[in-house]
Amino acid sequence: MDCTAFEAVMAGFRLRRPLGRPRTRPDRLLGDKGHSSRRIRLHLRQRGIQAVIPERKDQIANRKRKGNRGGRPPAFDSATYKDRNLVERCFAKLKQWRAIATRFDKLASRYLAGVTLASVVLWLRHSELSDRP
Repeated sequence: MDCTAFEAVMAGFRLRRPLGRPRTRPDRLLGDKGHSSRRIRLHLRQRGIQAVIPERKDQIANRKRKGNRGGRPPAFDSATYKDRNLVERCFAKLKQWRAIATRFDKLASRYLAGVTLASVVLWLRHSELSDRP
């Protein structure tokens, strides 16, 4: 489950900028329903990151069952969430590479090299198609 490694991934997050040191805190995080847990939302809130994560049906039902003690629903920006489609399409294109989809490489460094190589090839294909009239 993604929840177990979430804090470690966020701790390693670095966003390079043209000038200055890299940012370690994004403005918002877009996640799917698998990331909808109290622990993740609390971690993001403590770091000042807006969570754009839809609530799972069981969480909605549980909150409604509790009535007033269930609290209010978390804020959700559906317009921003639509941008997540871009990421999902990128993962789908990367998984067309058999070695990446099945993870043939056992070492993380080699797997990262394969993902990087596939990403460069996809980027070159995209730029080649966008240059055509």
